[in-house]
Amino acid sequence: MSHKESHIREPLILGDKSYHDITVDIARPIETKANKYWWILFGLSSVLFLWGIGCILYTIGKGIGVWGLNKTVGWAWDITNFVWWIGIGHAGTAISAVLLLFRQKWRMAINRSAEAMTIFAVFQAGIFPLIHMGRVWVGYWVFPIPNNFGSLWVNFNSPLLWDVFAISTYLTVSIVFWYLGLIPDFAMLRDRISKKAKPFTQKMYSLLSFGWSGGAKDWQRFESVSLILAGLATPLVFSVHSIVSTDFATAVLPGWHTTIFPPYFVLGALFSGFAMVSTLLLVMRKVINLEAYVTVKHIEYMNIIIILTGSLVGVAYITELFMAWYSGVEFEQYAFLNRATGPYWWSYAGMMTCNVITPQIFWIKKIRTNLMATFIITIFVNIGMWFERFVIIVTSLHRDFLPSSWTMYVPTFVEVGIFLGTVGFFFVLFLMYSRTFPVIAQAELKTILKSSGEKYKKQHE
Repeated sequence: MSHKESHIREPLILGDKSYHDITVDIARPIETKANKYWWILFGLSSVLFLWGIGCILYTIGKGIGVWGLNKTVGWAWDITNFVWWIGIGHAGTAISAVLLLFRQKWRMAINRSAEAMTIFAVFQAGIFPLIHMGRVWVGYWVFPIPNNFGSLWVNFNSPLLWDVFAISTYLTVSIVFWYLGLIPDFAMLRDRISKKAKPFTQKMYSLLSFGWSGGAKDWQRFESVSLILAGLATPLVFSVHSIVSTDFATAVLPGWHTTIFPPYFVLGALFSGFAMVSTLLLVMRKVINLEAYVTVKHIEYMNIIIILTGSLVGVAYITELFMAWYSGVEFEQYAFLNRATGPYWWSYAGMMTCNVITPQIFWIKKIRTNLMATFIITIFVNIGMWFERFVIIVTSLHRDFLPSSWTMYVPTFVEVGIFLGTVGFFFVLFLMYSRTFPVIAQAELKTILKSSGEKYKKQHE
């Protein structure tokens, strides 16, 4: 493999870094004490997490009646949050698997954090269907397991059961993929930590590294298994959100039974997932000093993907409006008219502004490469994607076929608390992960040092 690369391309590793420097920089957050930024973020996240636990326990103790649901709107914040979290988890597998298959070097600094984000986001998503049952202790009934309840068996025709299979498969593959990539890094930590000073930590990392020696045979197996897993994970990127969207598309409700939903949901998930990865990386590079590895170039590449997926999501919205008008079905036309001009018009306006208009600002290179602007816009994108799910679910339900059953839905403090609690839980997990696991795949970074490192580029020139 030639180490030459076009000098026009900006380096992916900044500074005069050697192989040893990379090892030291990646191990530093684990070997040193956390800085004040980390503790501030961890404190805020923990408070939100504890508040969320309180709201969940209150819900289980009192029943679902403490939520703002009614006979017409039987699904609201819980399913909105479920779909939103699954969407956020999407970019991890896309960055890891799809970009690995396309041999994109820039994924190497960001794939580890994206994979961790996927796993933590799927954990948050899993909370909502469980507590929505109202009886958490019978949650295992959704799985097709042999039982002694006579003819009690799950309905294999139900899209909700497809969700169980799709998400559990997705989570399993994501964890295996993430863990496999971590093995060389665990071995690096095992060799750096002294047995005398920290015997327990050293033992833990040596167990986690599975006797990795870094020999040619180890690497050959690592490469081939990574490619096989990437090949398996790539279809999952498309299948998981297609199945989540089919929950709606198989209904007879105007605004839900739309055949465009699977590709539209997949694009939306990639869109919100990439935005969340950008937000997290911008925070992480500051909190654990990784500016040399997560460069402005990495953020710019992600912003380009956000422009692409955001534009395609905009096309999907316009297609929906066009199909409602072209179909000539008055129920369908009314559903979309009500979204834009009805009592929930603000959520539709928020969705359109945040998802369609805001990402277009990234066409300007100055903004695309400005870290503060990126941080603000990516947060707007995730707010917009939350609104999108809210618009699809609540505005389609609250005014259905019978005007006599029309009603408004207002969330209670319990639902808001549960949602904020999952956000807190997500950040607690992510911050703890940043202190115990290498957040960048140092072994992979070293493979591109001689072609994409700043010092080597200057030498070639």
